Amino acid sequence: MDTLSVHIVRLDAMRVASTYGFGDSPEQEAWARMEAWASRMGFLDNPEAHPLFGFNNPYPTPEHPRYGYEYWMKVDPGVEPEGDVRIGEFFGGLYAVARCEALGHPESAIPSAWRALAEWCIANDHPRGTHVALEGFISSPDDAANLVMDLYCPIAR
Repeated sequence: MDTLSVHIVRLDAMRVASTYGFGDSPEQEAWARMEAWASRMGFLDNPEAHPLFGFNNPYPTPEHPRYGYEYWMKVDPGVEPEGDVRIGEFFGGLYAVARCEALGHPESAIPSAWRALAEWCIANDHPRGTHVALEGFISSPDDAANLVMDLYCPIAR
């Protein structure tokens, strides 16, 4: 990330559809579930009404390199759980947000962008919040060559 442009946003509470994967590359597993369901529902046709977020759950560690990844998609109140798709509530929160253009190198670009955003938060007196860190997808999660996302670092103020 050459120049870090950060803005502060408050995400409102929202009802979310959730899919989950666990293993060496859980993003693909969770995305396959979300994509199959969301495309059938027509939600992928309107990303402004149904934004897509993701996050590690749990994070990988040197001792435990296998990890989990969860996708959330905003849905309307009438949407019900189905198969591997759960429905939950996100309570919202305050975030420092920066764009990450991984463009073919997600394995290095994403961690580097997260580090830069965390450092920005510290340098600009924005202590970390207790709500979940999110990756907001601008492009499709399965297109590594063109992967663009907004990183949402939870802040307390």
